Amino acid sequence: MGKTKIIGKWWVTLYGAPGEVKAQRHGTNVITEDGKSFLAGFLYSAAAAASTFTMRYIAVGTNATAEAASNTALGTEANRVSAVVSQVAGAIYRCTATFTSGIATGSITEYGLFSTATTGAGTIFSRDVEAVVNKGASDTLTVVTEVTFS
Repeated sequence: MGKTKIIGKWWVTLYGAPGEVKAQRHGTNVITEDGKSFLAGFLYSAAAAASTFTMRYIAVGTNATAEAASNTALGTEANRVSAVVSQVAGAIYRCTATFTSGIATGSITEYGLFSTATTGAGTIFSRDVEAVVNKGASDTLTVVTEVTFS
């Protein structure tokens, strides 16, 4: 699995007389812990408001093909529901979804976080494949995903 990092860059140009470039700097800076916490908080507040940022829908499926950064959908999506969003602490954004009885029954192996409620549509943010969970018609499945900025 690849790691995602947040990288900040700066470009600075100092001008003197008309058109004279006196100095230029370019650098990569450190993203602070407070900055990471702020970003996780933004995801939480934006998803809770759900006006323009809607990355809060969790889907489950039955395909066991390994996840990859190039995935654009689940392999075989069974169902998708709206999740409850929260900011756990600092730089952690959490989505919790409940698949109640009669919804998404079968051999569940894959999970995805999406930008829309429509099955088979939207942008996938993350995907995970795990050992099978056999969900019966009267079972309830709770799925939690966390995005940690490090």
